[in-house]
Parts: sequence; C-alpha cells; structure tokens
Amino acid sequence: MAKERLYKNLPRPKLTRAEIAEIYERLCRENPNPRTELNYSNPYTLVVAVALSAQATDVGVNRATRALFEKADTPQAMVDLGEDVVRDHIKTIGLYRNKASNVIKLSRMILDDFGGEVPTTREDLIKLPGVGRKTANVVMNEAFGQPTMAVDTHIFRVSNRTGMAPGKDPVEVELNLLRVTPDQYMMGAHHWILLHGRYTCVARTPKCYDCRIADLCRYKPKTPPP
Repeated sequence: MAKERLYKNLPRPKLTRAEIAEIYERLCRENPNPRTELNYSNPYTLVVAVALSAQATDVGVNRATRALFEKADTPQAMVDLGEDVVRDHIKTIGLYRNKASNVIKLSRMILDDFGGEVPTTREDLIKLPGVGRKTANVVMNEAFGQPTMAVDTHIFRVSNRTGMAPGKDPVEVELNLLRVTPDQYMMGAHHWILLHGRYTCVARTPKCYDCRIADLCRYKPKTPPP
C-alpha cells in the first residue's frame, strides 16, 4: 500500500511494460556490466568525485582528481591536505572554490559523525555538504550495491523523450523508473539510461538514426542521418 500511494499521482508511462523491458534488454546486451565513468578507488573517493561532477564532465573531474586522489583517498588525508591544496587540484572544473570547501566539510563530517566511514543510507548521505539526492543515489548504487535511480539531466531527458518514465522533475522520473524497471535490470538501469543520453539521445540533436531503441521510443520527429 505504501508503494501504491507513492506512485499514485505520477505521470503514466507512454510505453508498455513489455516495451520498457525490451529497452533494457537491448541496452544490457550492448553493455552487460555498466559502471560509472568517474574514476574512484573506494566509497569515499566516489562520494568526492560525484560531488565534484555537478556542472562538470566526468572527463574533467577525472583529470582533476587523478593527482588529488594519489595524495588523499581517505577523509583524514583530505582534511590534512587542506582546502587550499584541494582547490588548486580542482580549479579546472566549475564552481571549484565552493566544491573545495565542501570536500573538506564532508570529509570532516564523515570523520566526526560517521566514524570515518561513508554512510550507506540516503538519509545520512544527503547530510554531507555538497551531496544531494542524485549523488547519494549514485553512491548507494555504485559503492553499496543498492538498486537506486540517480536522475541527472541525461536520465531526465531520455526518460521523458522515450516515454518510459515521464516526470516534471527528477524525483518524479526517479519514482517512475523505480515503478517500471524490471527487477533484473534495477542495478544497471540508471547507468544504461545515462550512457544512452550521453552518447546517443543527446540534448540538441539526438542520434535517432543510430539508436538501438528508436523503434520503441515515442520521440517525434526522429532525427534523420546527417
């Protein structure tokens, strides 16, 4: 009953359950073991990398964190490094001053409030400075193997364009995806949709002519070959 109430007022998907399952089956066939494209070595460096990725590309974040994580891959090491040094390492990415401050603050909170270990629940993760719902969902899925949906701009776009999980905001899309995604695809779902949006269903001119799910997608008009 709790789930029914949660899903009651969500926009209805424009695809059938069978069509949605087929989308996942095709994306899974192409990439059976999807992972984040951010580089990390443990849950802590993943939290930092995802927090830094807001309004920045994964490529840019990886470039900025390569040397940073060599020097500091634990909360204590990051605090010891200090905000000024963190800022110098990440100054090539957007909002780097605020992000450097948040990295130090979240590192201190992990040490002071969570015994030096990254928390595993969304409720605790979003307490960390610079960590929102999307970042928390990424960490829960990627680091701790929980079936979450981290809705970024790519997933929001693909979910609405295809009609598989429409919503007017990221939370609606997240809940709709949780409702319609078959259990066997839950762990990889947000990775598959994100990568599809990043490389095929791009924002300005989607590559419908090279799309593996174009025949199922409700987006019109389809983009012709260049």
